[in-house]
Amino acid sequence: MATNVRELRPKPPETEKITINLGYVDLGHVDLMVQEGFYSNRTDFIRTAIRNQLERHADVVKQSTVRKSLDLGLRNYSREDLEAVQQAGEMLHINVLGLASIAQDVTPELARATIASVSVLGALHASPAVKAALADRTR
Repeated sequence: MATNVRELRPKPPETEKITINLGYVDLGHVDLMVQEGFYSNRTDFIRTAIRNQLERHADVVKQSTVRKSLDLGLRNYSREDLEAVQQAGEMLHINVLGLASIAQDVTPELARATIASVSVLGALHASPAVKAALADRTR
C-alpha cells in the first residue's frame, strides 16, 4: 500500500456541533424516550425534533429564503472566484443558509477587496485571519 497518499482537499464536516440547555424534566423525558427504544440516543431525539419543526414550518422557511435571496446549502468561494470578482471591479454580498466556505488560500486582503457583506445562517468556514478581516462586514 502506498504511504505517500495525501488528501488534496480536506472534506468539510457535514454537521456542526451545538450546545443546548434543557431543564431536568425535559431531559428526563428525552432519556425515557431513548430508554423505551423510540430513539437510539439523545442526539437522535434532538435531531428528529429539529427536523420535524423545520418540516412543519417549511413554507415559511422557503418564503423567507426567497425573500432574503439566500443561497441554500453549501456555497464555496475559491481564491479564483474572488480574483475574478476583483478583476470585474465588483463586490460580493454573501447570503447563505447552510454552509459558506471561503478557501484557505484566500488572503485577508483579497477577502476585504471583494466581499462587501457576509450573512450566514448556519456556519461560515474560513481562516481565522479572513474571519477577522470580515468581522465588520459580517451579520
